[in-house]
Amino acid sequence: MKSKFILVVLLGIILSSCVGVSSKGIFGTGVSVALDPRTVGTQMDDSIMQKNLAGRIIIKDKKYLISVKSKVLDGRIFLTGKVDTPEEKLLLTKLAWETKGARSVRNDIKIKEEFNFKRSAKDILITSQLRTAIILNKNIKATNYQIDTYKKKIYVYGIALTAEEKDLVISEAKEILDVEDVIASILLVEDLRIQKE
Repeated sequence: MKSKFILVVLLGIILSSCVGVSSKGIFGTGVSVALDPRTVGTQMDDSIMQKNLAGRIIIKDKKYLISVKSKVLDGRIFLTGKVDTPEEKLLLTKLAWETKGARSVRNDIKIKEEFNFKRSAKDILITSQLRTAIILNKNIKATNYQIDTYKKKIYVYGIALTAEEKDLVISEAKEILDVEDVIASILLVEDLRIQKE
């Protein structure tokens, strides 16, 4: 009788510890499955997307293992960290958008270098002018675009509903005073793998 009781207690401990490990290990969030508002299927999809993206980023360059972090929530990708050049930031944004199932990408990666107040102020002004221009243009869905400016070069990425909208965004960017170049990474809705019904 005593051995059966010990067996039941050990079995209970083993089973409860398995649930805790799997809820954190599989999903990688550290949040209990029961408390996460996402469905288990969504959590698994997000976990798979996050591991897929992290693997592809590391394949590009191993230095990103420490300097760049990604998080996926309900198909929305968030990138943080630091890189050496704006081209690297744009490359990582493209990798994120190319991840199967990506609904949106928020790139908060910073560029390493010494702070230059005058240049930073000019870049912020250029970004603000373009953001205002596309908000005021009724033919552009401004919420679909993220804008970064670095050394008077505008980096625009997002999703355009039509080719005309994509051209309008690029045109608006080129009209801003002091802009040296416009680098656009704009996808068309028709080119997305998964479209909202």
